Amino acid sequence: MSHFILDSNDFGLSHLGVGDAGLTGVLGYAVVFTGLCLLLAVLLISGSIFKAKAKKTAVIDLPVEPTPAASPELAPGSAGEVKLFDVPDKEAAMIMAIVADKLGKPLNELRFISIKEVKDDEV
Repeated sequence: MSHFILDSNDFGLSHLGVGDAGLTGVLGYAVVFTGLCLLLAVLLISGSIFKAKAKKTAVIDLPVEPTPAASPELAPGSAGEVKLFDVPDKEAAMIMAIVADKLGKPLNELRFISIKEVKDDEV
């Protein structure tokens, strides 16, 4: 069985001066930085490819609904207009809130078309 004794002179490390060590360190950092930049470029390119594919499929999957030009802008979450017949706005709002509470649904998921007061002589 043979034994080897390694000395630092065998690797040329004892002759490395301060300037050479600095240059070796800078070149090492440059190689790592270049590798990270290449990795970033690959990630950006693949990300843009996937975004383009997702955008293309999103455009194909969504149906186009025509919107009438004369319709007024609705508040977010509203379900359209309510026609009131002999009912003040405050009472109509209370009626809608009571119905939403009894059904256990948020008010913006319900659609009220009209609210009409029924008189005793109409029943």
